[in-house]
Amino acid sequence: MQRSNFAPHDDPYGLPPSYDKSTQTGSKWAPRNWSKKLLIGVIAAIVLVVAAIIVGAVVGSKSTSYPDYSTLSYSLQDTYSGTDFFDQFDYFTGYDPSAGFVHYVPAETATSSDYNLTYASSSSAVLRVDTTDTDASTGRYSVRITSKKQYDSGLFVFDVLNSPYGCSTWPALWLSDPDNWPTNGEIDVMEAVNQATTGNQVTLHTTDDCKMNVKRKESGDVLTNNCWNGTDYNAGCGVQGAQDTFGEAFNANGGGVYALEWRDEGIRVWFFSRGSIPSNIPTDLTNTTAPDPSTWGEPLADFPATHCDMSSHFKNQSIIANIDLCGSWAGTTSIYSTQDQCPGTCTDFVTTNATAFDTAYWEWASWRVYTAS
Repeated sequence: MQRSNFAPHDDPYGLPPSYDKSTQTGSKWAPRNWSKKLLIGVIAAIVLVVAAIIVGAVVGSKSTSYPDYSTLSYSLQDTYSGTDFFDQFDYFTGYDPSAGFVHYVPAETATSSDYNLTYASSSSAVLRVDTTDTDASTGRYSVRITSKKQYDSGLFVFDVLNSPYGCSTWPALWLSDPDNWPTNGEIDVMEAVNQATTGNQVTLHTTDDCKMNVKRKESGDVLTNNCWNGTDYNAGCGVQGAQDTFGEAFNANGGGVYALEWRDEGIRVWFFSRGSIPSNIPTDLTNTTAPDPSTWGEPLADFPATHCDMSSHFKNQSIIANIDLCGSWAGTTSIYSTQDQCPGTCTDFVTTNATAFDTAYWEWASWRVYTAS
């Protein structure tokens, strides 16, 4: 028998130890030798990895990107003030969309000497809840007004002297297109319930694909990030202000100014207490100074357009103000009784406590709307 010339660890085919056989035909590592099922699985895994990298990059980009809120030049378009303040509004009547325990009355009832639920002077306009002994067993008289004019963008400055508060109340000042909700969106500038001790809540309500889980610059506390009305029981994407931004504390400080800037880059809302109103926000109606939001610092609420196309989600907005009673927010047990410690049931309180609504009134010095040129 001939003796082998191979060393114990030599390849019997004469290949050096460093030669990579995995690349050769017949190796299980060679793709040409994989089964079709294995090949499809590997390709699918590669696609998933690449997709994850792309999605991660996009999400990462959105989390750090921020709109360019470049300075715009604003000019005065509309002023709501003086004795004819309410002439520029329609009075909503009929069923309350939020299941409130109210009767929204027409202008004739609201302005009658029996009730005086809306009235205006040269210095202010008032909207209030009925405090008479009129039968309220099916709901108390109140008012909801909607501006006849609609807007698609702008800077809205609300000089507020007094905000409503008290058990069962649900006051709000907002922009919306009531005939096309939620398609055309909703911007809640001022909203609170009952004693309003948690401060003002600024909120957007939209159709799907409007989210605020992105970079934002605001002083308020974020409550929710998805603005779609189909999530969180239509909570919208809300931002909570401090206690003195609504209610008794707000009124004790002489009220203040809320300014809403609505533009393609986003929606921002500022609050200025009476003693800290910027000089370029005129409270004297004879002053024609143009407001400049770029000088106001950080807003209370910031809703950037990073993941929300403002022009498609918000359009044809009227300015709306009301004082609802009870309803799907203020009247729920968890809010009315547990959180706000109000007595009995909400509807019983409304029916039997007319004088409790002495504090339930809005008073505005003026509303001004500016457009960018």
